[in-house]
Amino acid sequence: MVQSENAVALMGNHEYNALCFHFQETEGGHLRKHLIKNIIQHYETLKQFQNRQREYEDYLEWFKTLPLYYEKDSFRAVHACWDKNNIEFLRQTLDNDRLTDDLIYQSAKKGTALNQAIDQTLKGKEMKMPEGLFFIDKDGTRRTEIRIKWWENPSEMTYKSISVEPIEKLPEKPIDDSELKTNGYYHSKEKKVFFGHYWLKGEPTPYKENICCLDYSIAKGGKLVAYRLNGETILKRENLIYV
Repeated sequence: MVQSENAVALMGNHEYNALCFHFQETEGGHLRKHLIKNIIQHYETLKQFQNRQREYEDYLEWFKTLPLYYEKDSFRAVHACWDKNNIEFLRQTLDNDRLTDDLIYQSAKKGTALNQAIDQTLKGKEMKMPEGLFFIDKDGTRRTEIRIKWWENPSEMTYKSISVEPIEKLPEKPIDDSELKTNGYYHSKEKKVFFGHYWLKGEPTPYKENICCLDYSIAKGGKLVAYRLNGETILKRENLIYV
C-alpha cells in the first residue's frame, strides 16, 4: 500500500529499536546493546527471518524511509506522542521527516536533544512513580516510571489518573512537578491526533474529542482498530472500525 501511494506508514519504537539493534558502534557492539532483555524483545522478529538475511536487511533499509510523524490540514498522526516542541525540533533536524544513518548514530547518544525528542515521539512521555513504588510490565521487567497521558494537564491530574496503564498501587494524590520532564501537554483546541503504542484493552473509544489511540493489543489477541475520518471536527466513537 505504501509503494502504491495508497498509505503512509510511520516509524514506531520497534522499527527504531531494530535499526539500533542492527547498527554497529565504531568501537564494537551495537547502538542497542545485545543484552538478554533486548535480544528477547527482538527474538520473534529475527526468527521470522531465519535463513533470509538479505530480506531482513531490505526491511531495515525500508524502515529508514518511514517518516516519524504525519500532518494534514485536519489531523496529525504519530506512533506514541505528539509534542509540539519535539516535532518542531525533529522537523528542523531530520531529512524530510526521516532518519539517515548519521542521524541514527546521533540519536543513540543518551541525553542529547535528538535522543530525547525521538524517545518521546516513538515511546511516549514518562514520569517517575512515587518513592518505593514499581510495577512489572508485560515483558516481566521491573519499572519505576509510568507512561503518562500527554494530552492531559498534569497540574489537574493525580499519579493514578495520569497513567496510561491502570496501575492500582498508584496514589490518588497530586503530581510532584519535579518528577515531570516537561509540563507541556496537548491541548483540546489542537488538531485531531491519532497514535498507537499503548496496548489498550476493552472497547475502542476516543480519549477526547481530538485524541484517539488505535492500538488495542492485536498482537496479544486484542482488536485491530482503525478510524474512518469523514471530515468531522469532533472524533466519534461510531467511526472506529475494528475486528
